[in-house]
Amino acid sequence: MDAPARDRTLIGSEDGTLEPFKRPTREEAMDAVRTLIAWAGDDPRREGVIDTPKRVVDAYGEWFEGYRLDPSKELSRTFEDVQGYDDIVMLREIEVESHCEHHMAPFLGKAYVAYMPTNRVVGISKLAKVVEIFARRLQTQETMTQQIADAITDSLRPAGVAVLIDAAHQCMTTRGVHHRHVSTITTQFTGVFKTDATLRQRFLDFVNR
Repeated sequence: MDAPARDRTLIGSEDGTLEPFKRPTREEAMDAVRTLIAWAGDDPRREGVIDTPKRVVDAYGEWFEGYRLDPSKELSRTFEDVQGYDDIVMLREIEVESHCEHHMAPFLGKAYVAYMPTNRVVGISKLAKVVEIFARRLQTQETMTQQIADAITDSLRPAGVAVLIDAAHQCMTTRGVHHRHVSTITTQFTGVFKTDATLRQRFLDFVNR
């Protein structure tokens, strides 16, 4: 089981009587969308929305494919021949397209991920894939930031990891308080990025360059 299982508590699981989760069928999911269309006030038999349940289920399959993917597998192929390289490895401006677990509304932004290798590195595209896997689940930004750092730490055992995510949440901009042009920044520092202020500042300087 991957990193998110460590910090996700199932309500009602304390006494061990919680029934096993059963994933609905595709048709059951489409029926749920028809119910929401009707609850919103429209007729799910109307021409313009009659195929909407199929489209929504297809979209959910793409938006939430992260549940079917394992970040540790993406990070499993590493390389030890780094010719003595011992400084920061960093990816900037990784696209983040995720959904708030409280309202199922999108939040969109950028992730900045760095690690300090010890005796091995991973292909840089794999770091972006790890961000994508965790983003394609129902999330809070805080949890996702932690999960990315944990996954890299668990797989690569680096000297330290730094993660910064800057994202705008549509649950805040399109409903509720309706505050636009507001973004949320979350960070997680481990190892040398946590203990060495100069190294941490270098990471932040790279973010802001």
